[in-house]
Amino acid sequence: MKIRRFFSVFFLLALILASLAAPASASEILEGMDVEAKAALLADPETDEVLYAENIHEALYPASLTKIMTCMLVLEAIDNGALAMDQVITASNYAITSVPDGSSTADLQVGEQLTVEELLYCIMVVSGNDAANVLAETVSGSVAAFVDDMNAKADALGCENTHFVNPHGLHDEDHYTTARDLYVITKAAMEYEDFMTIADTRSFTLPATAFHGERTLYTTNYLLSPYRAAGYVYPGAAGVKTGTTTPAGNCLISTATKNDRSLLGIILGAERVEQEDGSVLVTSFSQMADLFDWGFDDFSRQTILSSTELVDELAVSLSETTHIVVQPAYDVERLLPDDVAVEDLERTLSYPDYPEGVVEAPISAGAVLGEITVSLGDTVYATVPLVAQNDVAASRLLVFRHTVLEFVGRREVQIGAAALVVLVIVLLILVKTSGRRRRRYGRGSGYRPRNYRGRRR
Repeated sequence: MKIRRFFSVFFLLALILASLAAPASASEILEGMDVEAKAALLADPETDEVLYAENIHEALYPASLTKIMTCMLVLEAIDNGALAMDQVITASNYAITSVPDGSSTADLQVGEQLTVEELLYCIMVVSGNDAANVLAETVSGSVAAFVDDMNAKADALGCENTHFVNPHGLHDEDHYTTARDLYVITKAAMEYEDFMTIADTRSFTLPATAFHGERTLYTTNYLLSPYRAAGYVYPGAAGVKTGTTTPAGNCLISTATKNDRSLLGIILGAERVEQEDGSVLVTSFSQMADLFDWGFDDFSRQTILSSTELVDELAVSLSETTHIVVQPAYDVERLLPDDVAVEDLERTLSYPDYPEGVVEAPISAGAVLGEITVSLGDTVYATVPLVAQNDVAASRLLVFRHTVLEFVGRREVQIGAAALVVLVIVLLILVKTSGRRRRRYGRGSGYRPRNYRGRRR
């Protein structure tokens, strides 16, 4: 179970980081959506396609969106067996008294006992800063140690501009993150099945304790419930977390589902606007609803690449077959703005291993020969391998000829052949010179005339 989760999270994050490294900004493609906030992001959480992106790499204060990381580390400890949902925890003096008066709490008291599960509902439903401290001490031994674990986890997830100072998000100039990093953190947290169950809770009833009678917690997320404010509920919305401080503004992370499609939105630094009738509009909720409507209504999923499509052909050497057809390795569907047709997209073909556009046989069907990138302006929708459509056999005669020519063309072979020729020439010269010497000087000093009969006595 743990190993499967590790690999699923690893590949999930790899995909997320690849998609968000240079995010597509749908607002650059079509007009009609503009979020009045410090940063905003809208994406399909299943495919990590970015529909809207504004200042998503800018470091900003997250307020209580911080508690998503806190909740995830608690769930991780439970998954590792270090904690249990039904484990009873006693609130320490520091955990309670270190929270400033007037901040969001679950009204926990020093010495009050709740289970880990109840404390998780306290931080995610009612945004209890006190409960966040209690859980931090429980997981890591101290709030300071837990903060170190938060930052280590952020680094492990690939967060690029995130630094935590506390587990609840109360303002500190050194406590910051980005919309992009919050997307990564939220997606990782959603891998734990209990996370969305807790984050999507409208209300939760805490049992009586020694300090309180039974009490009900109501969500701070107006998209989920009209309990705190009417007029914001969004059909299909689920979770995730709200956050508000004066420096951070109104922050919100939410998901929504419509017609089997899901979207995940992030808004940071939205404002509260007083309307003509004297009521106050919390724009983090109203604009998130607008973002969801825009994402669902103005985009449709289209096939931009098909694995059966014949994209290009390359020349083939060392074979009786002169060309090989390439096609995408797999189908690709993407969410496109309704005013953008597949035909409007730009295609770029690349063959890094075959710069001359010639592939040597043999070639196996499915062999990767290049890649195709589909884009529009600065928005890259997909980069997919191009594979050979079929097998191409090599010609034995052409391969033999190529091998011989390649062998002969090697520098070391040419040098060796030249040396051999020189050696042969030298030997011939030596042989010829030796023959001349023999003819010139006869057969040597041992020669005697034919009629010589020896010395007379």
